[in-house]
Amino acid sequence: MNIPIITVSPKVSCSNCQACCCRLEVMIISDTGVPEKFIKRDQYGGETMNRLSDGWCAALDRDSLMCTIYENRPWICREFEMASDECIDERDKFL
Repeated sequence: MNIPIITVSPKVSCSNCQACCCRLEVMIISDTGVPEKFIKRDQYGGETMNRLSDGWCAALDRDSLMCTIYENRPWICREFEMASDECIDERDKFL
């Protein structure tokens, strides 16, 4: 008798994630109070979140994988929903 193997994917939660969304380029398009040290400006005045040499957002605590400026995070970060299609796509790239 063949018993089908059912795989159960873990519930998507920021607490069990590897900060996949923190590897994305994040444009700053509204004033939410992001501290200057985390802002990168291009030659045309466009602003993005600064990323360190490892490719992750400079505001990410590398030990806890939590945002150090959560209350002042950019609008795009606020709109990036946990378990959304975009979230799942990013997780699949790194997990």
